[in-house]
Amino acid sequence: MDKKKLLFIANPISGTRDKRPIIESVPDFLDSNFFDWDVVWTDHRGHAAELALEASEIGIDVCVAIGGDGTVNEVARSLRHSNTALAIIPMGSGNGLARHLQIPLDPDGALRVLGRCDIKELDYGMINDKPFFCTCGMGFDAFISEKFAGSGKRGLSTYIENTLRGGLSYQPETYEIEVDGQTEHYKAFLIACGNASQYGNNFYIAPQASMSDGLLDVTIIEPLNVIEAPQLVMQMMQKTLDTNSHVRTFRCNTLHVHREQSGVIHYDGEPAEAGTDITVTVVPKGLRVVINSKANESIPPIIHNIQDVFDQITGDIKAQQRKLLAINKNLLNKILQRNR
Repeated sequence: MDKKKLLFIANPISGTRDKRPIIESVPDFLDSNFFDWDVVWTDHRGHAAELALEASEIGIDVCVAIGGDGTVNEVARSLRHSNTALAIIPMGSGNGLARHLQIPLDPDGALRVLGRCDIKELDYGMINDKPFFCTCGMGFDAFISEKFAGSGKRGLSTYIENTLRGGLSYQPETYEIEVDGQTEHYKAFLIACGNASQYGNNFYIAPQASMSDGLLDVTIIEPLNVIEAPQLVMQMMQKTLDTNSHVRTFRCNTLHVHREQSGVIHYDGEPAEAGTDITVTVVPKGLRVVINSKANESIPPIIHNIQDVFDQITGDIKAQQRKLLAINKNLLNKILQRNR
C-alpha cells in the first residue's frame, strides 16, 4: 500500500500556543510505514490558501491546518473539489469547524484523529463569491465580525467585549427573503446560515445543522430587548436556540436576501463588504475532510464545554513539558561538550 502524503500548514501567529512542539511530536502519532509528511509555515495573509492549492496540484493526500478558523478557511477553500483532504489541529480562539467535527482541542488528541485518517466528503457553502464551511450571515454577527477584525487583540474576551458594546448601539434591518419562490419580509437582528452548527467556542447558532445533508440551516433572530439577551446567549450554549420565541429557523439549499442598503457580511467570521442582494447556497460533498469517526454526537453541550477546557489545559501542560524537555536536552548537550 502506498504511503499517504501529508503537508502540515502551520500559522505561527494564530492562537497563543507555540506550534513547534506539535510538529516535534508528530512522529509519536503517525506511523512512518503509512505516512510521509512535510511542514511549511505561513508568513502572510492568504499564504495558507496558496500552499494548499499547490499541495492539491501535486497530489498531496491530506493538508493539515495548524491554526485558527482563518487558517482552516484558507486551506479548505483551496481544497474544494480536489482529491486532497483537509485535517485540522485546532489552535485558534474559536475553532468552530473543529468543534463541530469534535476534533479534540488537545493537539495530541487531534493527531490521534489524523493517525486514523478517516475521510468523508462534506458540504460547504457560498455567500455570493465567498466560500464558508461553518457559518455565514448578515446583521449583528457580521457587524461584530468587522469590529473584531479591527481589534488589536484576539480571543473570546475581545469578542465578548465587542458584542456587549455593539449590542447597545446596533439597529436591526429589514430583509426580503426568497426561498423556493416564496418571499417573506423580516425585521431582523441577524440572519445566519449554518453549514455547520456553531460560530466557535460552542456558541451554537444552528444547533441542528449537518455538514452532510445538502442543506443550509437558516436562523433568523428577530429584535429583542436587553433583558431577553442573556437567555438567548444561554440557549446558544445549550443548543436550544431554536426554541426561543424570537428565533425563526428553516432549511433550504439556496437563499436569496435583499436588504435596503449595502453593508458588511461575514463568512466564517471574516467580514466582507456586499451589496443589497445576497445569495447563499450549499455545495453538497465538495470537500474531503478527516473526521473524528469515534466522536460521540449524543454528548450534552455542557460535557463538550468541560472536555474542551480539559483539552486546552492538557495541551498547554504538554506544550510546557515538551519545552522544558527541549531546554534540558540543550543544557545536557552543552555540559557534555564542555567535558570532552
